[in-house]
Amino acid sequence: MFRSCLKTLLAFVCLLPCVLYAGPIDVNSATAEQLSESLQGVGPQKAAAIIAYREQHGPFRTVQDLTKVNGIGDSLLEKNKGLITLGQAKPAAQ
Repeated sequence: MFRSCLKTLLAFVCLLPCVLYAGPIDVNSATAEQLSESLQGVGPQKAAAIIAYREQHGPFRTVQDLTKVNGIGDSLLEKNKGLITLGQAKPAAQ
C-alpha cells in the first residue's frame, strides 16, 4: 500500500510541471482540442467556433481579431494574455 501511494505521488510530482505550464498556443494552427485544453474559458464549443471562423475568414492577423468570434470577448483575451500566439499568418490572396 505504501509503495503504491509513493509511486502515485512520484508520478504526480514528475508530471506537475507539464500540467502547470501550458505554453503559448498558435490559434492559427491549433486543433479545437488543443484550444480547449490550453485556454482558460474556452471549452469545446468556443474552440469549434474559433476553428470555424478561421476556416471561413482565414488566419487571425491580431489577437484582438479573436473577438470577432461569437463568445470571445476582451475579458477572455485578458485571461489568456501571453498564451495566445498567431504563428505564421500568411497574407490574404488578392
